[in-house]
Amino acid sequence: MAVHQLTVEHARRIAVHAQLLDLPRPTDLVATVERLTILQIDPTAAIAPSADLVLWSRLGSAYSPAQLTAAVEHDRTLVETVAYIRSPHDVPAVVAEVREAEPYPFMATWLADNASFRRDILARLAAEGPLLSRDIPDTSVVPWPSTGWTNNRNVTKMLEAMAVRGEVAIAGRKGRQRYFDLPERVYPTDLPRLTLEEAVRHRNERRLASLGIARSTGSVMPGEGNYVGEAGEPAEVDGVPGTWRVHPAYLDVPERFEGRTALLSPFDRLVHDRVRAEQLWGFEYVLEMYKPESQRRWGYFALPILHHDRLVGKLDARADRKAGTLVVNAVHEDVRFTQPLKAAVHREVADLAGWLGLTVTGPAAS
Repeated sequence: MAVHQLTVEHARRIAVHAQLLDLPRPTDLVATVERLTILQIDPTAAIAPSADLVLWSRLGSAYSPAQLTAAVEHDRTLVETVAYIRSPHDVPAVVAEVREAEPYPFMATWLADNASFRRDILARLAAEGPLLSRDIPDTSVVPWPSTGWTNNRNVTKMLEAMAVRGEVAIAGRKGRQRYFDLPERVYPTDLPRLTLEEAVRHRNERRLASLGIARSTGSVMPGEGNYVGEAGEPAEVDGVPGTWRVHPAYLDVPERFEGRTALLSPFDRLVHDRVRAEQLWGFEYVLEMYKPESQRRWGYFALPILHHDRLVGKLDARADRKAGTLVVNAVHEDVRFTQPLKAAVHREVADLAGWLGLTVTGPAAS
């Protein structure tokens, strides 16, 4: 197969288009999540929860968080899995990857030692579910081996382990607490059981459709991967070493691309792979919420700024809901902002504030 030759600009535009960050904006919430494949769940709400920021950046101010809740908890057109919201049709592949290729050997031992605990949970859910973890007795035989924050969290750890293996499902939420139930009460009943090979192929193809362009392999990190195996077709990007994989359906995107300005969650898939972001955009980013304030360059929860096919800076802002303001501490410019670029960023900040029901104070208020 011939290797596609792409300029950096073409690669960027493919990636932006794949992530639904160009024009026209999408309008359907479920279809948007289907395309993105996942929404990462993160409780940090310095501005808004990450899943809501990701959807706002695509759908605009017509999006309401209540719509996502309804899709997950009532319509079941989307489902919550451990740490993510995704299409129910991706669940079999997610489950098979864990079930058929146990990533943590110590977990297999702990689960085997607690087989009676697992049976107790399933019996209680069958009789009484959906239940919060606090409503399920701890009948563990072997406690979770931790000296840290997971001490005395045997029920939660077991429920999460069972959830990623498809033995239980997350049925909804009460605040930040999750309800668990039997999977047949949450997921569609016609979902297939996949082999590991089928699951890996499905996941790689779905991931590439979401990312547009990605590496085959790389350093494995916890959480959702950034690599796509042999999905798609090989490509080389001018000035960037190595071979990439590109989704063939997007090869004509650069000629018809129409960009816009967007403020992104730090967990947004466009920038989630920090190495790819630096290779394709020259964009350096570190989420600094875990750093002491004196060591932060861009801010506690700085939002990457996309302008057309370039990542141009970071917005350091926070929502002060008591005061009714979106406080902009700084707009960090990675490139020199022209007046049109500055105006576009200010409009996006104003739109974000309006969506949150706040007024803007600080450098982007004018």
